[in-house]
Formats: sequence, structure tokens, C-alpha cells
Amino acid sequence: MILATPRRSAMSPRGFYWVYAYMVAALAVSGIASVRAEDMGTSDSVLDALEMKLELGRHERLLAAQMGKGATLAPFVSDGCSGGLSSVWRMASSTFPALAKRHGEHPPWESCCTAHDRLYHAGAPAGADARTSFEARRRADEELAQCVRRIGEARSEALSAEYGLEREEVTLIYAGVADLMYRAVRLGGAPCTGLSWRWGFGWPDCE
Repeated sequence: MILATPRRSAMSPRGFYWVYAYMVAALAVSGIASVRAEDMGTSDSVLDALEMKLELGRHERLLAAQMGKGATLAPFVSDGCSGGLSSVWRMASSTFPALAKRHGEHPPWESCCTAHDRLYHAGAPAGADARTSFEARRRADEELAQCVRRIGEARSEALSAEYGLEREEVTLIYAGVADLMYRAVRLGGAPCTGLSWRWGFGWPDCE
């Protein structure tokens, strides 16, 4: 990982390792599973079709809730990167000043999470049907992953110099983070789950 072999830092490699270990643990507790379609011998198109079939009913219930009597969109709130990622990062940065100095007190990609939350808050656009709502959620998740990759590309030169990595290696690490986050929100972000980060969380719960 990027923080595994720091140079010119008072923080030990083991300390940086545990920062990332805590981050991975927080993601795991949130119920994240990273399973590639090719590993299962199944095409992406087949998985996409299955995902849509399983999820469309939830989008229908969300749209019905939005149309319900007295239903209003709550004010926007965001916890940054959900699943404990932002809170764990803040805890780590307060414990290890070197982390905060080089990478900030919040995850470098937290702005991506906030933008993603804004899309999730409102959910489907007005007049959408269940399929449109489903596709809008997937586009929001794809944009989250692309945003994280862009952050990695923007930071690749500085991080490669800091940690003695090739720029391509830094980009690859961020691509891995982006992929994990994408799979996390695809698994945990469906509407009508009662979770605070669900698609359409600004509307009354439709669990």
C-alpha cells in the first residue's frame, strides 16, 4: 500500500500498516465483499441483469414512498465516506500526525463520497420509473469510482516521489480502492433497506 514504506517520517512502517488495517476492517464490518464476475465464471451482463431483477422491487417501493401523502425530502446531510471509513481515518490522523500532515485529516477521496451522498440523498429524478432509478444509482456508483481514480491520478506524482513507487503503482492502488468502494456501495446502497446510506435516504424510509 502507499503508506507501507514511508520515508522521512517519524511514523514507523508498522504504524502506517495499522492505519490501513483499521480502514479495511471498517469496510469489512460494513458487509463488503469483493468478488469479481470473472472469478465466478459469470459475465458482467448476466450479473447486471440479476442485480436489476433483485433490486427493481425496492426502487418501486421507494418511488411509491416519494409519492406518499406528506412525503418530503429531508435536508441533506453527509458523514463523508460511510461504513466508518471517514471516522476511522480521522481517528488515525489524530493518532498519527504524520498521516494528517501528508494525507490530510480526512480521506483524500472524501469529496467523492460527499458528491455521491448528494446523488443518493435525492435518489431517482422526478418522474422516473423503477428502471430509471436503478440505472441512476448505478451511474452514481460508477462516478464515485471514477472520482477516486481521478484523485489517485492527481496525487500519483507526489506520492510516487514520497514513497519510492512508480506512478503506475500509485494509480493501481487507487484503482483498487475505487473498485472496493464501488462494490461496497453496489452491495450496501440499495433503496428501502433502512440503512442511513441507502439510495434515496433523504425520503421517508420504505423498508
